[in-house]
Amino acid sequence: MSQDASQLLKDCYFPGPGTPVRLAVSGGPDSLGLLLLAIEAGLTPTVHHVDHHARPTSTTDAKHLKEICAQLNVAFILHNVVAESGGNFEARARELRFGVLPSDAMTGHTMEDLAETVLLNMLRGAGIDGMSPMIDNPTKPLRDVRRADLHAFVASSRFEPVIDETNNDMAFRRNQVRQQLLPFMDQIAGRDITPLIARQAKIMFEERTWLDALSLDDRATSLEEADCRELQKWPLARLRRWLRVQLREIGEGGLWHPPTADEIERAMAVVNGEVTAMELSGGRRLSRKDQRLTLT
Repeated sequence: MSQDASQLLKDCYFPGPGTPVRLAVSGGPDSLGLLLLAIEAGLTPTVHHVDHHARPTSTTDAKHLKEICAQLNVAFILHNVVAESGGNFEARARELRFGVLPSDAMTGHTMEDLAETVLLNMLRGAGIDGMSPMIDNPTKPLRDVRRADLHAFVASSRFEPVIDETNNDMAFRRNQVRQQLLPFMDQIAGRDITPLIARQAKIMFEERTWLDALSLDDRATSLEEADCRELQKWPLARLRRWLRVQLREIGEGGLWHPPTADEIERAMAVVNGEVTAMELSGGRRLSRKDQRLTLT
């Protein structure tokens, strides 16, 4: 094992040697680093690659990655999907990926990705759950690894990562956060704030875990069973967490999407009798009649 790999593995959350794992690998330096580190950790990986056919070079990239896997003697599985260009491309492409990838597929998200996700969730108005992404997530084993260290490790290998030109496209909000917002925040703070955001996310995760334990009994009460008169007596934080679970939307691949903060606030207005109904994402409607709630 190389010295670089040994240092990086100290910050990884991999299972024990010999464990079969499934990896989502695009071929870029992050996911290629994930693959190389998994091998160094003694795991038995199977690579899953999704070709969105959204870039002229995507087919070439898939072929290049397949050749790397052949050299590493690693199983390679290709998933072909079609993500048409246009508005909200990132979200649509993500849904397509989740629809074909194994639910336990590991990804190459680093500490920088965690910090970017926290900031993106802040811009969307997310609550405590959005402020603590990836923590304790077995599919994100590199969440404590710095991106620059991972890229240096890949550069020292004999394998060339593929380059996704969309990572420099400032039309995508994540790229704006990565290339503009985070460097500007570093400049204002006079220090590298990525570890600070990651540490804060871990603290928020611990708080969220405690709140989830406190609200476990509440989840047993379904939306249709609840009496609005009783719900109105709950502390606001308790009611928000209950509504967040009750109004979540199940998407492709079994992933669930929590309602937005605005949707929660409008749902609380229904519970309190200020309005009789409100619209939710996914063409759903929450209504109230005779102190009972109905989701259609």
